[in-house]
Amino acid sequence: MRVLLQRVSEARVRVDGAVVGQCRAGLLILVCAMQGDTEAQAEALAAKVAKCRIFQDDQGKMNRSVLDIGGSILVVSQFTLAADTRSGNRPGFSSAAAPEDGRRLYEHFAGALSGLGLPVETGRFGADMKVSLVNDGPVTIWMDTGAA
Repeated sequence: MRVLLQRVSEARVRVDGAVVGQCRAGLLILVCAMQGDTEAQAEALAAKVAKCRIFQDDQGKMNRSVLDIGGSILVVSQFTLAADTRSGNRPGFSSAAAPEDGRRLYEHFAGALSGLGLPVETGRFGADMKVSLVNDGPVTIWMDTGAA
């Protein structure tokens, strides 16, 4: 799996003009399941994300996790994180998981974060979503199951 973490003051996702998910201070996580990914990998990545120390402590150093700050999370599916741009001008997405596997792993990842005690909301898998956020820092971190 690939995730892009964005430390946010707030974030929300709309579908057809209606808010379907939102979070306060915490993380907006864009998620892409890749071919061959497993539930175990999704769980390991969720644990790594939950413990990732990218929030400031009292000395202003990035030394606290989303768990430490009592933050919330908005998880949004984004298959375009699988983009292969090595040749040509049009990205290829063949390394992304098939839609049914992508949905299952996306939901499993969000559930694993929730199981760690984090408030988690989600976008709508496969929908045309409009995501808005206030990036805090900005801090944006890329991770994948190879890094978990």
